[in-house]
Amino acid sequence: MLLDHQDAIAPEHNDPIHELLEDLGDVPTVESLIVTLVNPCSSKHRVSLTLANKFDVHGEANAEVDAKTLLLNTKRLIVDVIRFQPGDTLTEILESSASPEQELEYQRAMQRRAIRDAKTPEKMKQSKPVVDDSLTLQGKKDKIRSNLQRLSELGRVQPENRYQDLINDIAKDIRNQRRYRQRRKAELVKLQQTNTALNSKTKFFNVQIDYYNQYIRTCMDNLATKGKVSKKPGDNKGKKSKQVSMKYTAARLHEKGVLIDIEDLQTNQFKNVIFEISPSETVGVFDVKAKLMGVHLETLQLQYQDLLQMQYEGVAVMKLFDRATINVNLLIFLLNKKFYGK
Repeated sequence: MLLDHQDAIAPEHNDPIHELLEDLGDVPTVESLIVTLVNPCSSKHRVSLTLANKFDVHGEANAEVDAKTLLLNTKRLIVDVIRFQPGDTLTEILESSASPEQELEYQRAMQRRAIRDAKTPEKMKQSKPVVDDSLTLQGKKDKIRSNLQRLSELGRVQPENRYQDLINDIAKDIRNQRRYRQRRKAELVKLQQTNTALNSKTKFFNVQIDYYNQYIRTCMDNLATKGKVSKKPGDNKGKKSKQVSMKYTAARLHEKGVLIDIEDLQTNQFKNVIFEISPSETVGVFDVKAKLMGVHLETLQLQYQDLLQMQYEGVAVMKLFDRATINVNLLIFLLNKKFYGK
């Protein structure tokens, strides 16, 4: 499918995808990809796609890939050599001897490369070095001559034109590499800008969260204070009165619609169950006690903010003590009326 539509996908001739598709070779047949399962009589099959690193080939199972790897290694050797020993042609460079100054400059560059590679994280290093940097400049030239002879036998290079086609390919690779670096640099700038914007938004939202939490605490304190302060007509100062607990039978809460039902208990038995709700020392937290025929059964703490959150999320009912089904909205109304004076 990619081969059929590659012109639409990558209209530019120098797009890297064309090189990738060329490296993949001919389109394999479906029969070559199908692998029969363990049972030969079974009609079930699976498609097997094997991936291989084009730059890290082990063994000589694929001569074509080996030739590409050899060509790649030779290109990198040539780049290392011509950086320090220029010449008109590759043949001239290989046949001439390097000066002591060129050899010394080359050794310094290899040392800097070794220091840089030592700082590279292990996960980013290649499993096997492509080029042996322990070789001298002359050693790499000898390695290039040996590789070129092998590549010439494989028909991958042409010594008749002094390997000018190979030099042109190297120039093209360098040009593409520069383009890739520029593209990666632009993408890195965009990622850094996005990261900065996200950090700024995170800081802003954290400040907003702190502000809203403080606002909610202030509101809860005001509600609690309002519920505790009672004023008589003509009094300028409110007198604080101790809040008493609120007691209801289950039957009374059922009449108000706050209590919907209690598991394993008939409606005519609701009069034997008493719920006692009292504010705790913490603002917005209520202690709820359940008694059956005067015998204390269980106590739990009810968070007023949790009730408001459930109301906001549209939760209509909730469980108390894992048995009593409560109407959330009517419970909030009851608490507001009895404790917050609303």
